[in-house]
Amino acid sequence: MSRLRVGRRALTEVLAAIAFPVMLIGLVVAPASAVVVAELDRLRAQTCGDQSLPLKPSTATWRSWVTNRLRTRALWTTDVPVYLCAIVLSAASLWISFWGFAGGLVLIFEPIFWSFGIAAQMGPFIPQSLTQAILAVPAGLVLGVTAVALLMGISLLRNTLRTAFSREQDPDLIAKVDELRSSRASLTRAFELERQRIERDLHDGAQQELVAVIMRLGMLEAAAASSGEPALMSQATQAREHAEQALARLRQTVRDIHPRELTDLGLTAAVGELAARSPLHIELDSSGNDSMLSAPAAAAAYFTISEALTNIVKHAGTNQAVINLRYDQTGVHLRVVDAGKGGAEVSAGTGLAGLMERVRSVGGRLEVSSPAGKGTIITAAVPSEPPW
Repeated sequence: MSRLRVGRRALTEVLAAIAFPVMLIGLVVAPASAVVVAELDRLRAQTCGDQSLPLKPSTATWRSWVTNRLRTRALWTTDVPVYLCAIVLSAASLWISFWGFAGGLVLIFEPIFWSFGIAAQMGPFIPQSLTQAILAVPAGLVLGVTAVALLMGISLLRNTLRTAFSREQDPDLIAKVDELRSSRASLTRAFELERQRIERDLHDGAQQELVAVIMRLGMLEAAAASSGEPALMSQATQAREHAEQALARLRQTVRDIHPRELTDLGLTAAVGELAARSPLHIELDSSGNDSMLSAPAAAAAYFTISEALTNIVKHAGTNQAVINLRYDQTGVHLRVVDAGKGGAEVSAGTGLAGLMERVRSVGGRLEVSSPAGKGTIITAAVPSEPPW
């Protein structure tokens, strides 16, 4: 198991330990709290790299989703048991985190405490000499490592219980999920291949034909000018200008279908070219390497940024935007920020709902924060490889 996954499991268990008092208070409003905790546990499992998909649709609010979930049988067969197990395991994580990390730090700093004349007590242990204080340092390190290992065990136990209560081991259910995943993968691949085919046909076919027409109209314009026929020259000039406008629009359409830069140069270069063509003043900040992104992931990220910039031009009332791209071994994390008038809604026909579905189709997440008068922030996380 990678260090990153170990760190995530330990961190999520520490957060669960911190949330333990909130879970206890949540018993007052159960079973609604059980729905929320069970969904958060699915998110935790997904964050830790386990095969778990959140059930809440990205376009639904927490209130509406919890209300609908309360009417299902899964509330009692899945959510409530997961909630009760979460309370017990979070209490264990709290105990382990306190004595493992806090106690470990006390033992590690025993020599420093001793130098100030303090004999710090850790459980039954109280150093009686500088030698004992120094020997407490490796014991503190061992205690910290042991705490991490125990938290790892609790995290894995959570997954086992969640799987058992959610019936994810049901062969029929697994078969249906696999079938749906396979169908979604096939549709996504076919969609991307069709976009690339249309882009290639337009680029190599209609676009080249228009270039040839423009050249012939230019020759006709030159011939009319040399023969002293101003009316014919004017008609040829207008025809050439209309053809050039049609070519410019066709090239824009080709880029919108599937930009050649995305296939040839990668996501960062394609976004840079998109920013250069935009009427906005765009600050682009990129870190990391985009070479690990699969074609569907890169396309989803690119069109998320493209649609966000289009919305800024049409609706935000500002001419500035900031794009952040951060690549790591899990994929790409992107943010598009503007300081416009805000108030964007996913259901308002701005294309955000379609973007959410596109990002979800490759296993990613997209969030929109757009308070009125305070600008809009679109955040997305797209994995390197779709989970199919």
